[in-house]
Amino acid sequence: MEIKKLFIDGKWTEGSSGKTFKSINPSNGEVLAEIAEASIEDVRTAIAAAKKSFYKTREWRDMDSQTRGDMLLKIADAIDANKEEFARLDCMDHGKPLREAEADVDDAVHNFRYYASLIKTPHGGVYEVNEGFGKMHSYTVHEPTGVCALITPWNYPLLMGVWKLAPALAAGNSVVFKPASNCVLSSIRLFEIFEEVGMPAGSCNLILGPGGTIGNELAENKDVDMVTFTGSTEVGQSIMRAAASNVKKIGLELGGKSPNVIFADADLEGAVEWAMIGIFLNQGEICSAGSRILVEESIKDQFVKRLAERANAITIGNPLENPDMGPLVSESHMKKVLAYIEKGKSEGATLVCGGERYTEGDCAKGYYVRPTIFDDCTDDMTIVKEEIFGPVVTVQTFKTEEEAIEMANNTPYGLAGAVFTADGSRALRVIKEIRAGITWINCYNPCFNEAPWGGYKMSGIGRELGVHGLEEYQEIKQININLNPGIVGWYEH
Repeated sequence: MEIKKLFIDGKWTEGSSGKTFKSINPSNGEVLAEIAEASIEDVRTAIAAAKKSFYKTREWRDMDSQTRGDMLLKIADAIDANKEEFARLDCMDHGKPLREAEADVDDAVHNFRYYASLIKTPHGGVYEVNEGFGKMHSYTVHEPTGVCALITPWNYPLLMGVWKLAPALAAGNSVVFKPASNCVLSSIRLFEIFEEVGMPAGSCNLILGPGGTIGNELAENKDVDMVTFTGSTEVGQSIMRAAASNVKKIGLELGGKSPNVIFADADLEGAVEWAMIGIFLNQGEICSAGSRILVEESIKDQFVKRLAERANAITIGNPLENPDMGPLVSESHMKKVLAYIEKGKSEGATLVCGGERYTEGDCAKGYYVRPTIFDDCTDDMTIVKEEIFGPVVTVQTFKTEEEAIEMANNTPYGLAGAVFTADGSRALRVIKEIRAGITWINCYNPCFNEAPWGGYKMSGIGRELGVHGLEEYQEIKQININLNPGIVGWYEH
């Protein structure tokens, strides 16, 4: 089996250690590919290549915005031309249904095109200032940050990478990119495209392997000017500590335990359908998943009955055949989700449906878990407090608007949340009180390239997507000009 390689300083390499790891198809446990594993030496070589690219050769950094934008458009066109291949890679490597993988590829294409256009728009500012030090002119410019380390999760292998790569490259940075080790195939294909379109050597470097030591080196290394990470809060905290070595810029999009608040006057069928999307899309492996349903007491039984009917009707199977749900990403993650389900049972929650591994037919060797609903949950239960990152949702009830808000905010996380109601005034009142960075009214999970994405509290720092996503990878320089050169006698009396 051919070994998939690292990409460092414009060249493909098996790395200095010669070690490899395997990419496993979660639908059947079979090996998809053998991957070169980067050593610390390889990471440092990649950082050095990015540093040389940014500070010495400067080809990408100094490229005019039109030419740089045209390069990003070439990348977008190449991804689009290979859409089917990218979708199948993510489908087999991660386990998401094929149509969801295809939607991810479309979003990746649009993301590169969006940032290609955004770098041509006006930025910076001009400021009127007082004349205490003479006739002055003050303005700001946006500049690339430098060497950026980008670390992404496995739940959206291609798309999460593009969310970071497109704005970082659009801003003129040089990057070292490390995808999650259990879903790397679409990232490797993306870097083949970078090579094909002629990205300058050292501007884009791909490091593959386990996150622990590699991620720590990227965060700690003093030649890295910025590190961004999407993943668990625990790992994000360790990256923050490591990044203190040179007080580098950080961007963190972390865990979530997001509330989905449903009032009695909401359209019941609509709320059920959106709740399904909120928790069972992508097998529930979404940081913003609506994993805590808070429903007004008077409609709880009706809502749960309908939700269970819909969950039990979900089709499960080979993701290439486009079921409603595919397998979880790995055997270890499946076991973790199943352990949470057992914890929910032992702590007294009522299991409404699901709650077990799915092994029917061709799924016997895959990592499938039935969509699971727990009722009669309380705030002190582990399944209510901790991020499960799977197709598991908890249901709690409230009686008043004030109680709903208090329950929604009773979490250390603050990534997302939603409100379902026919009362527009109440929708706006409640959504403003929910302490979360991404919120929806009468829907759940839509995401747009043009709008910022990120959380409050322990769900992270900074924003991705939109104008804010580009600015994350830029520094703002203030330039002050004395329009009347000469010594100002400020010390004279």
